[in-house]
Amino acid sequence: MDVVERIKQEIDSRPVVLFMKGTPDFPQCGFSARTSQVLKSLGVEFGHVNVLAEPEIRATLPKVSNWPTFPQLFVKGELIGGCDITVEMAQSGELVKLFDEKGIKHS
Repeated sequence: MDVVERIKQEIDSRPVVLFMKGTPDFPQCGFSARTSQVLKSLGVEFGHVNVLAEPEIRATLPKVSNWPTFPQLFVKGELIGGCDITVEMAQSGELVKLFDEKGIKHS
């Protein structure tokens, strides 16, 4: 499987996927840590891909998503954005509304 197919498979395999530096339990950058914290605080189950452990994905995803930085949050196959957008949407209530609209469980 080529890298683009693998990326698409990751995005399509779970309702919420975070491409991040590190893991939710051991994030390797502050932006990835903050984004995963937001998702955890909302009680959302999410998959993750550690782009530091997957250099091909790290190099290719920005071209596929047309988003240059990490983390990248996808909900039901749609790119939501990075840390700042995720935090702003959580603070405004838009993220919970999006999860509700997409049928994604949260607390």
